[in-house]
Amino acid sequence: MFEQISVERTIRAESGELYDLVSDLPRMGEWSPENTGGTWVNGAEGPVVGARFKGSNRNGWARWSTNVVVTAADPGRRFSFDVTYGPLKIANWEYRFEPDGAMTKVIETWTDHRPALVGTAASWIVGIFDRPARNRQNMEATLAELAASVEV
Repeated sequence: MFEQISVERTIRAESGELYDLVSDLPRMGEWSPENTGGTWVNGAEGPVVGARFKGSNRNGWARWSTNVVVTAADPGRRFSFDVTYGPLKIANWEYRFEPDGAMTKVIETWTDHRPALVGTAASWIVGIFDRPARNRQNMEATLAELAASVEV
């Protein structure tokens, strides 16, 4: 599998404000159609490299959680994290922020790290059979919701 997808949207907001929203992982459920947020764990209180997070997700009746570790936390520029399920590497998510005056281009990237067999099994468990297409759709929706929350 090991696919990578990026979507981008220019949003009328400063990069620091957008970074603060996206890197507040418990709030991600406000924008994402699939992620419902989660909780910082192991003493973590916010987005710093090495901080751990328990993510919650849903698709219809299916519910699942993932383990997350922050891999980059450069305020106003870049935020990324790795997602695992038990010992399995699932994906890396990255947000890049390119400021341009009062506007910021936000680039969201998903890189699939699942072995093929794990991807197939996960499809049956969570009911999503074309993960790349679903993630592209969800990423576009997430950035649209993020824009709507700040462009009032």
